[in-house]
Amino acid sequence: MSEIYKGLAGVPVDYTAISKVNPETNSLLYRGYPVQELAATQPFESVAYLLWHGELPTEEQLGEFESTERSLRGLDANVKAVIDSLPTDCHPMDVVRTAVSVIGANDPKTADESPEAELEKAINLFAKLPSIVAYDQRRRRGEEFVTPDPELDYSANFLWQTFGRKPDDFEVDAFRVSLILYAEHSFNASTFTARVITSTLSDLYSAVTGAIGALKGPLHGGANEAVLHEFEEIGYDGDVEQKAYDWLQAAFAEKKKIMGFGHRVYKKGDSRVPTMQKATYELIERYDRPEIKRLYEALAKEMDEAKGIKPNLDYPAGPAYYLLGFDIPTFTPIFVAARVTGWTAHIIEQRANNALIRPLSLYNGVDERHVPGFEG
Repeated sequence: MSEIYKGLAGVPVDYTAISKVNPETNSLLYRGYPVQELAATQPFESVAYLLWHGELPTEEQLGEFESTERSLRGLDANVKAVIDSLPTDCHPMDVVRTAVSVIGANDPKTADESPEAELEKAINLFAKLPSIVAYDQRRRRGEEFVTPDPELDYSANFLWQTFGRKPDDFEVDAFRVSLILYAEHSFNASTFTARVITSTLSDLYSAVTGAIGALKGPLHGGANEAVLHEFEEIGYDGDVEQKAYDWLQAAFAEKKKIMGFGHRVYKKGDSRVPTMQKATYELIERYDRPEIKRLYEALAKEMDEAKGIKPNLDYPAGPAYYLLGFDIPTFTPIFVAARVTGWTAHIIEQRANNALIRPLSLYNGVDERHVPGFEG
């Protein structure tokens, strides 16, 4: 019998020039650049440009790109109307998924598969997703839509549209770092979903919608939300070290999945964690929330000692978004706004050298049998 690779673990299915994890340095590389270097030096717009074009933009190219992106941030009336029509008790990822579908249905170039048209669509979604994510959180709080500010960069405008106040540079920088770290990660579940859909020659919006559905799952994008729920279950007061230990032992006894830990690709710990953890610790100090750091470190220590498993990016990102003021269900939609850059880069790459992705399965059901009374 042929060997089964459950979950396609360890199975290369194609080439990509977009990103890789360098096993020698344990660094995630975007188009060859270590992501921690990009996070330390680049605006998110430059990283998006890099993922789509293969090179960092010149000053002139960045200026042109920023001008285009800022001109596309608004939402058409029918997109906003659809968001308004959705219940406020549905998950925000359902809202984002639906809004992307409506944008695709409105776009007269949806069926245009040329690289130029695909890039236009990618930039359009990139520009509009902060408006969608921010407005959905606001409407759940009974607040009005905040018009995007063309004077603010992508990260600052995202915070402005969410909270209705101009963010300070400290907040913007922490948020920018998170977006860059979440932007791309090779053939993860949602990216692979987007490539599978693209391989059928379906359109970019369909591929992104499918990717959003994959990202919603707690074993993928939903983990950053789950981390905060874990923290809330444990609690921030008292002897957090003992409480973290007790909670973890109970979770092990129940065979409960501990979210925010482990990664299929990284064998020496997620290379993105130190950069995000630094930003999170700075937010903790800024907002004077030492109890969050105590619990963060206690749970990570207990998990490492019990299982030898280290945190992934979701572990420090969840507390950072909480400290910035985002509602917990909004965490994964923020992930969408960042990862749409990587998804669309992969969609464009898949379409340029396409082959239908159609794996085989091995049957383990009952042997052939016949319907009683059939005489054909």
